[in-house]
Amino acid sequence: MSRLGRGRRRAAAVRSVTATTMPVVTPAAAVRSVTVTAMPGATRAAAVRSVTVTAMPGATRAAAAGPAARGRRRGPLRGLAATAVATVLALTAGGCVTVHGELAVVPSASRAEAARALKDFTESYNASNAAYDPALNAGRVTGALGAINQAGLKARSVTQPGGNPRHKPLILSDAAFTIPKKAGWPRWFLADATADQGSGPSTTSRWAVVFVRNGPQQLWEAAYLQVLARDELPKFRTDADGWAVPVAADAAEPAVAPRELSREYVSYLRTGRPEHFAAGPETSAWREKRRTTASRPGLSTQYVDQPLDSGDFAPLGLATEDGGALVFFATRYFDRQTAAAGFRPRTNAEVRALTTGQVKSTLTKEWVSSQVARVAPAGARQNQVTVLNRIQGVVAAKGS
Repeated sequence: MSRLGRGRRRAAAVRSVTATTMPVVTPAAAVRSVTVTAMPGATRAAAVRSVTVTAMPGATRAAAAGPAARGRRRGPLRGLAATAVATVLALTAGGCVTVHGELAVVPSASRAEAARALKDFTESYNASNAAYDPALNAGRVTGALGAINQAGLKARSVTQPGGNPRHKPLILSDAAFTIPKKAGWPRWFLADATADQGSGPSTTSRWAVVFVRNGPQQLWEAAYLQVLARDELPKFRTDADGWAVPVAADAAEPAVAPRELSREYVSYLRTGRPEHFAAGPETSAWREKRRTTASRPGLSTQYVDQPLDSGDFAPLGLATEDGGALVFFATRYFDRQTAAAGFRPRTNAEVRALTTGQVKSTLTKEWVSSQVARVAPAGARQNQVTVLNRIQGVVAAKGS
């Protein structure tokens, strides 16, 4: 292609320039950011679809005053926008555009970065559990795991202020990383490893930890933790380079979209519907246990379940080879114990450490519950959702 032809393609790749301003600041301080948007299917040298120039709060009053005023005093801002476009064109001509990852489909992390995140998590986990100090790993946990972990450490810091004299450091070995390739934030990945503690023999169980990162300046934080049998971890779908395939919240490929799981699990626990949850300890058996313990001599218990599916509590799913998905999701529930005259609700030292108010006849505990489910491919007629494991913890309580 001739030099002129290449120049035309690069020029044609810029579709629009948007300059946004706010009242009252000097023109020299008017530009806050430049966003470069890629044109679908364009070559790297002609990848610019639009340039958005966003003004700092308080940019020139004339720029925000309407077309007539902009016609009189638009010189400085127009010059800044033009400079931004010229810069972008110069960069594309050299094949040297920096893309921040909002649109580029890239691995969520390198394998070395994922290994370092797991190492950092393990170190902070050990430090906080030895001292029973939630501050020591507050920056390494979030979401459902963060809520459960931080509340548990807070309670133990009250009941055992000297720390844990029987602490045994957690050792994770034989780690594997399932890293999805995706666009935008948040980015996340799954680490699974053999642990030297926890439920089940270490040779048959794995700690599955989902790490989340909401921006380039943030630390990797563990949002979900589950303990699974080795054979419960499915084979994940990957591309030619070994990167996993994420499942969108509204995906149609699995039998149930990830964004529906929290709401539907809440409905199932309350009513038994929808019926596509497979029977098991975290579904039918959990409902039966609630039923049989709801009324006891001198004490009744009521349950209220709520979806928990936004922010760092959002469901995260990975596509499996069979066309289904492995999905991590969260819920919240409250159990309210009401005692008859002459009785008091049951409690323990750790719950009391999280309790506000005086427990006389009622105690309401707030729980965060973290689940991992195997979701069958679309078209499955039964057992569409199998809840493999559930971890829960009291995060607050109130007495009256």
